[in-house]
Amino acid sequence: MNGDKLTRWTAVAAVLAVAAVAAWISYRHAVEVVSAHGEPGTVGHWYPVVIDGLIIAASMVLLDAARHREDAPRLAWWLLAAGIGATLAVNVLAGTASGWLGAVIASWPALAFVGCYELLMMLVRAAARRAPAEDGEAQEPQAGMVLSAVPASVEAAAEASMRATLAAGNPWSANALATKFALPRKTATDIRARVLAAANGHAPEDITPTEAE
Repeated sequence: MNGDKLTRWTAVAAVLAVAAVAAWISYRHAVEVVSAHGEPGTVGHWYPVVIDGLIIAASMVLLDAARHREDAPRLAWWLLAAGIGATLAVNVLAGTASGWLGAVIASWPALAFVGCYELLMMLVRAAARRAPAEDGEAQEPQAGMVLSAVPASVEAAAEASMRATLAAGNPWSANALATKFALPRKTATDIRARVLAAANGHAPEDITPTEAE
């Protein structure tokens, strides 16, 4: 189990690291393109945040839905597609000055970012599928452990004791039952009558006060 968790967290760390580097390169490309097409200065530096931020926001919604095994909102998918299209376009434009090969190379960070997102989704879905099985394993008793039913109340314990003494041929009297379990006399009498009635095959009302004692 520890090995599985180590592998999972190592994969998550690697995916996040690659995604961070790809996002930074994509951001630089987007700044160049936006600044060269009418949005220089501060606006040019913040504009790419709108593009990549849209991808991150939509991705987080999809990840949350995957983690809870719920259907993701369609809006999240649409916005994710729009963000991917926009970031891919600006990265391709950033490399067109160097020809088709430059465009392909420049588009790689955007593709890497989207690919890392999909890998992260796969890890989250896999973790969600494994969670019920792991919980079941954690609840299984260890070898040699003896599980026994614990009475839910004092009256239940008194009734169980009454049945045991009746089966042994020496049933508790109402006084002994009341004393042993600190029960009111009437409660002890009712319990004794109920157990005797069940053993004799008739209703408790059929038990006479003498039998109940």
